[in-house]
Amino acid sequence: MNTNNKSEFKAIQSGNSLKVIHISGKAGMEMPLHHATKEVVVIVEEGIGILTFEGKKHQLQKGDHFIIPAQINHSLVLKTDFKATGVMLLDSTIEFE
Repeated sequence: MNTNNKSEFKAIQSGNSLKVIHISGKAGMEMPLHHATKEVVVIVEEGIGILTFEGKKHQLQKGDHFIIPAQINHSLVLKTDFKATGVMLLDSTIEFE
């Protein structure tokens, strides 16, 4: 897997209690093990990725949405170029292991 090119997590909009982040990466990349301090809703805009957490693999593709629980370590392997939007509480952070 290509781990040299880092995936991008970029805040693009904030409200009073929520923020929207842009998640993107190139085919073959693996987003390393990480977790969010609070729940995150992920909406896939483009591509295919395999989300792994708690020993289970979940294929995510364009049009899918998924709630990732708080404090659960997970990784994402990108099968194709990938773009998604994440919605999370304003005070939530993403922490890499």
